[in-house]
Amino acid sequence: MDPMRSFLGQVLLEEITPMVMVLSTSLVEETCQRNRINFVEMLLPFSVFNKIDVPVRTASDQPYRLQMFKLRLVYASDIHQQHSKVVEDHLKQLLSDAAWESLPSLQSEPPELETVLHETELNFCPSWIQIFNKELRRTVSFSEHEAFDHPVACLVVVSSKDEHPISRFIDLLNTDQMPSLLNDGAMDPKILKHYLLLHDNHDGTADRASSILAEMKSSFGAADCRLLCINSADGVNVELRDNPWLNSKGHTSASQEIASFLNVDDIFEIKEFMLELSSKHVIPYMEQKIRFLNQQISATRKGFRNQIRNLWWRKGKEDVPETANGPTYTFSSIESQIRILADYAFMLRDYELALSNYRLLSTDYKLDKAWKHFAGVQEMMGLANFMLDQSRKDSEYCMEAAFNSYLKIGPSGQRNATRCGLWWAEMLKARGQHKEAAARFFRISSEEPPLHAAVMLEQASYCYFFSKPPMLRKYGFHLVLAGNRYFVSDQRLHALRTYRNALLVYKGIPWNYIRDHLYYNIGRWYAFIGIFDASLKHMLEVLACSHQSVTTQDLFLGHFFQTVENLEKTTEVNKLQLPIVNMLSIKVIYEDHRTYSPSTDGKGNENLWQSLEDEMLPPISTIKSNWLESQSRLSFKKFNDSHVCVVGEAIKLELEFRNPLQVPISVFGISLICDLSVKSEETKIDDFASYSAFSDEEELNEPPSCRSRNAASSSLVLSEIDLVLCADETKMVQLDATPRAEGILKILGIRWKLSDVVVGYHYFENNGNKQHKKGKRVTRHSSGKILSFIVIKGLPKLEGFIHNMPGAVLEGDLRLLRLELRNPSEYTVKIGQAMVTEVIVEVEEAFVGEGWGA
Repeated sequence: MDPMRSFLGQVLLEEITPMVMVLSTSLVEETCQRNRINFVEMLLPFSVFNKIDVPVRTASDQPYRLQMFKLRLVYASDIHQQHSKVVEDHLKQLLSDAAWESLPSLQSEPPELETVLHETELNFCPSWIQIFNKELRRTVSFSEHEAFDHPVACLVVVSSKDEHPISRFIDLLNTDQMPSLLNDGAMDPKILKHYLLLHDNHDGTADRASSILAEMKSSFGAADCRLLCINSADGVNVELRDNPWLNSKGHTSASQEIASFLNVDDIFEIKEFMLELSSKHVIPYMEQKIRFLNQQISATRKGFRNQIRNLWWRKGKEDVPETANGPTYTFSSIESQIRILADYAFMLRDYELALSNYRLLSTDYKLDKAWKHFAGVQEMMGLANFMLDQSRKDSEYCMEAAFNSYLKIGPSGQRNATRCGLWWAEMLKARGQHKEAAARFFRISSEEPPLHAAVMLEQASYCYFFSKPPMLRKYGFHLVLAGNRYFVSDQRLHALRTYRNALLVYKGIPWNYIRDHLYYNIGRWYAFIGIFDASLKHMLEVLACSHQSVTTQDLFLGHFFQTVENLEKTTEVNKLQLPIVNMLSIKVIYEDHRTYSPSTDGKGNENLWQSLEDEMLPPISTIKSNWLESQSRLSFKKFNDSHVCVVGEAIKLELEFRNPLQVPISVFGISLICDLSVKSEETKIDDFASYSAFSDEEELNEPPSCRSRNAASSSLVLSEIDLVLCADETKMVQLDATPRAEGILKILGIRWKLSDVVVGYHYFENNGNKQHKKGKRVTRHSSGKILSFIVIKGLPKLEGFIHNMPGAVLEGDLRLLRLELRNPSEYTVKIGQAMVTEVIVEVEEAFVGEGWGA
């Protein structure tokens, strides 16, 4: 592993770099504001060099070349530690902005877990997390116990429009303008100073600026003075092809106004100035400073004799009472000089020199009980060991010591401990130790406020996700912990996002309480942000929560009804879980060309009825002589794969409804969902059945209200039933569908309204090409299949009643039975014969209309 190419290595090259303090006049800022940027922002895009290629020598005269380099430019007024309230507000705003950027992804379906497992860490983890980490680390910048945030140079900028420019340079360097740390003696005031004269080309030619530059060189030295001319464009219809400030400032609008007075020549001159400042001034100055300090420290502190003398001198400090912040070290103290040497060497990537001086300091600070300084040195020792790719054990030992020492200080060291923990976790991730990195993030979370802890826990979850093999349950668990912290911190969008991701893990696991917690809160938070469709979808998953307590069931049900009411439209839910419909209990009762009354007679032995029917029906070859042969033998044979019903006669369907909760529920308007394709007068029923939608192959994706043929039609009458289901109660319901016209009738499913708030419906499954055998009982049990019927105009119907039927008789006993026949239909019935077991009775009388006979 090349540490320089790791993510941590890249971050160290970006964040632990030389800092240049900027002092500028108001006219300088006014000149830059023509382009809607300040002076530091104008230089910022050109402060990073990927191929600077500057030769450098170590303190031991070993040559090497710097290829990558970066300068940090900061106004002198900004060199101070920010107030904790300002920091908290800034970080909270950063998270809020990131939350709204993630809103579109929350409105779409999440990817499947199998897809996510193939993602890379760079693509999977939100990009804003590293921005948050960076801003969190910046909150401890400009500390007195470390020198890499102390300026190595000062850039003094005066405008050519300023009166008495030389005096203005001197005034800017007045100590009143300097940072408090410098005035307090923590920073070295003797740093490199570079003087820049800024000229606006809109103010005329550079003749006056050139004369001022000559005066500057005579006052401050020719090598440290520079003239920079900008604003060469007219600002009208000028748009840079690749505007570097758009990316650095994050502008997304008014692109023509940003840097509109800067042309290509201005950009080239700014770039050359920054390159010259870095390669010819800052880097040589730091190299020279390292050499000077190394010689001085080697003479006074290195070597066996000097070390013994130092230990003897510090022996007397062991009895000094320990304080929270430890002793104070000014910039001129030998300890501060060693720290400056080590930090300068680290920034110029001479990690061996840096490490040796950090080790030298570590003992001093430990003896002095300066725990914050000791922790800072241990932290840098761990990073130097990492960049040298040396012992993992040593680097982790140093980070552990630094982390614990920062926490030992108390609240003043807590944020430094967080920074140390972030370095530590990234170090472990770079070495493939994701599981150990997750433990570091979890440890940081215990020291941070809820909002920051949420981000740390989320990062811990990603570490578990990218462990080898993936630790998915720990990933989901830590996402839930993070989501809870986000919610406590009023970051509901982030809470929603983390819970949605956790659901990918727990969706297929039968841990009902965890799933209920996730679905309920996701649904609740979707409702908070006004996405009620998604809220309803997740609330539906917790309705049938029979394993929960009565209080929880009532809570879930109340939030569900509230979500439905907020939709402000009729809500139809497919396969609504409340109440539970037992599809295996469905029983269909209807009468075709055969009829059994009462319906229990249809449950007898099929062979008994079959033998009677076979005896009564003549062979097919026989000449048609009566309606029974022609109608039953021929007409119904055409529909031997279909059910047949008669106009005006009800089809009954029985099924069970069950309330799985301990809370009573009201169900209204339970009815069948049917489609009736009415036959036109010109079409024969035989032909109509052949081309109508009778195959049951159509997909039932639309809710009942969207279907073109519905129960409101006058050609179909549906019954509706209301009921109340008590706690854990099951009730059998009988529903009717009565066709009023010929055609094809499909019973597609059932619908109901829960508590007069939400409509539930359940479509039956398609039958496919399943055939129905002729002679099947009219009392039919269905497992939730679509039922299709051919509705014919009418059939004669003959009802028979046997009177005086004894319950039991003696052998040889003769009883008189009376058979009463009735024709309730509108069609004439001519009875050819009747069959009673094996006795054939000839009947010659005909019955018309509502006639009776015996």
